[in-house]
Amino acid sequence: MAVAPLILVFLLTIFASISAAPQNHFISHLPGFSGSLPSKHYSGYIAVDEEHERNLFYYFVTSEGNTAEDPVVLWMNGGPGCSSFDGFVYENGPFNFEAGNTSGTLPVLHLNPYSWSKVSSVIYLDSPAGTGLSYSLDHSDYTTGDIKTAADSHKFLLKWFELYPEFSENPFYISGESYAGVYIPTLAAEVVKGIKESVKPVINFKGYLIGNGFTDLDYDANSFVPFAHGMGLISEDLYEEVYGVCEGKYYENDNEACQEKIAQVRLDLKDLNKYHILEPCFHSPEQQEAEFANSRLPSSFRKLGETERPLQVRKRMFGRAWPLNLPVREGRVPTWPELSRSLPCTSDEIASSWLNNQAVRSAIHAETINITGPWELYTAKIDFTHDTGSMIEYHKNLTAQGYRALIYSGDHDMCIPFTGTEAWVHSLGYKTIDKWRPWFFNDQVAGYVRGYDYNLTFLTVKGSGHAVPEYKPKEALAFYSRWLSGTTIEKISIT
Repeated sequence: MAVAPLILVFLLTIFASISAAPQNHFISHLPGFSGSLPSKHYSGYIAVDEEHERNLFYYFVTSEGNTAEDPVVLWMNGGPGCSSFDGFVYENGPFNFEAGNTSGTLPVLHLNPYSWSKVSSVIYLDSPAGTGLSYSLDHSDYTTGDIKTAADSHKFLLKWFELYPEFSENPFYISGESYAGVYIPTLAAEVVKGIKESVKPVINFKGYLIGNGFTDLDYDANSFVPFAHGMGLISEDLYEEVYGVCEGKYYENDNEACQEKIAQVRLDLKDLNKYHILEPCFHSPEQQEAEFANSRLPSSFRKLGETERPLQVRKRMFGRAWPLNLPVREGRVPTWPELSRSLPCTSDEIASSWLNNQAVRSAIHAETINITGPWELYTAKIDFTHDTGSMIEYHKNLTAQGYRALIYSGDHDMCIPFTGTEAWVHSLGYKTIDKWRPWFFNDQVAGYVRGYDYNLTFLTVKGSGHAVPEYKPKEALAFYSRWLSGTTIEKISIT
């Protein structure tokens, strides 16, 4: 007889949690999707500077599992200036988007069986202001950088948990990919600082996971030659020659003989899809060259590497690594639209047609185009400065304090090759507690994993490119769900 009151208490708890969420952010329907949403969705703006009306946009998908207990995970794409709707539309969001029947018609949305909302609640955040659907009425706010972005994202989280207090006890993680390799550690540091200073509300932060993330200039920028050699993209003779003259330093090496060999390497790699070397490019090499000639690159970059030698370094540099072989260094970071009118080997037509539709914007409580401007996958609005340097010390500090970290790499990405990521992870000097070995999905090797002390894990995903959840959605959900649940490395095997 005591069971019925317990059930009633449970139901009342669920009702209270649902009613606590801001109802003016509740999504009742989505253009392009028919049927009932698999869980509750919310979206809208949170002001991080009310005087400037600097507002960050988020889309929140509650877990399809146990909403009261499942982790809450923040997702951020990189860029800088890349909208996190990239992840929502093309990677781990609740829907698979199908192009409309004719040009200009809305995409058709289908449920994604491998959405990360199967096992967690996910917040997709457009940050900094000027990215995606986030904006400021004071355009001076679009001059920003790592430090300001982390501070704003922390303010967003504090206000978000005030709006959604029912999730304050859930484990909280930060995730993302590419330049989020900078966003995530810097934001995590702000969150940890706030926890130590007893800032309210207290965030139940547990750790973070980063996919193919930019971390350190030396490790990331020097990784493409070992990667190309290991993947059989350059000959053994050329590798031995470039290794011999460059002595392991392939980026910004002033040795002229090294530069000539690097130019030969770039010539061999120039027509590959850098984000997944096994995938075709959407654009022809001729179109890439035309886009380069007509791009808004600063004249100083256009002249970079120009030479009378037969192998012109400039042509080998453009379109080759992060972003497009312009490794991130301290100082101003060119936005991707500055580098090219459209990125080689990528297409964002489906997301653009959906997010620039007024019916969609009304449904998700986004401002109109005349306020935010048209939605773009990569914005040209921001003037961004990389002002934090290497992330290695951030990782050391966070993991040493007990926060869990999963660093994963699609092993066919040449934008941020796994060779550099594996090297910097190993450089932390942590003891190996689970030696390098395969992990499995559906009785097949899905990649390789190595476990370190301090709850640090490095994992590769076999056959995946830069955006792991896009290229390998089943495997991505598998390692994501197992890691979040605290499944030990030894048990990451088959489904």
